[in-house]
Amino acid sequence: MFWTRLLSGIALVILAVRLITAGGPILAAALCLLSLIAYRELGKALGFITEDQTKRALALTGMALTVIYYIWIYFSAVMAYPAPMSAVSAAQFYMGAYLYRALAFGMAAALIVFLFVYVFRFPVYHGREVMAACFSFFYAPVMLSFLFLTREGFLAGNYLVWFVFLCSWGSDTCAYAVGVLIGKHKMTPRLSPKKSVEGAAGGIAGAALLCALYVYLVERYAAAFVFGISPAAAAALGAVGAAVSMAGDLAASAFKRDYGIKDYGKLIPGHGGVMDRFDSVIVTAPLIFIGLSFLLT
Repeated sequence: MFWTRLLSGIALVILAVRLITAGGPILAAALCLLSLIAYRELGKALGFITEDQTKRALALTGMALTVIYYIWIYFSAVMAYPAPMSAVSAAQFYMGAYLYRALAFGMAAALIVFLFVYVFRFPVYHGREVMAACFSFFYAPVMLSFLFLTREGFLAGNYLVWFVFLCSWGSDTCAYAVGVLIGKHKMTPRLSPKKSVEGAAGGIAGAALLCALYVYLVERYAAAFVFGISPAAAAALGAVGAAVSMAGDLAASAFKRDYGIKDYGKLIPGHGGVMDRFDSVIVTAPLIFIGLSFLLT
């Protein structure tokens, strides 16, 4: 199991590097596919996606909305590129204006569509099923889309987006190492008995150090590129991002406990489903996008 998990993790990192480097339609398509899988995983876990053929509307609606949403934000990002690239602050504002509007319109429209399904299929669905479907759409496809919004919404998005992975996967690795070495005090014994307070502190400190070091090394060796963020600010962003990442990981575990499942899926050998592997990334990506929006203003 260890070697399966390790090899799958390495493959995921390599795939992430290729997709993030490519950006654009390739990244949007990949995230859309992951979002579709994650939505179905959540739907099955929360119980609004079942084998009952008379209750397929919420599943189909959520998946259709996911595809439309990613097409919508992709073309919104494309429309932002004519901004004057010589004026960094102006270009950032111009791009942000398009993407913020796309994000707001997309979420509002999705909620309205789910309400239409509820009304016109009544009483096929109970209100809690519709609310679970709405939650799943916002939790997986929308939150995961912030990877794309960060990559394409900033002029240096190809560098900035890596903060998400440093705060999620990086902090997870640091927390595991510190927890194994010196972890003694259980952080959430009922939810995740293996996680310790010492490991959490190590994960937060490790992510802060990784983000600060990343800024320093890139600015020093990446062809005179300048982030516009100090190492201290990057460390603060990394620490907050790591804390949010841990909360996301534990929240996903809490859902599994509540609904009596071990894993969300079996897609990734040794890890489970998309929700099992990307649970921390999903909640960290919006935080990093928001943090960078303030730091780069």
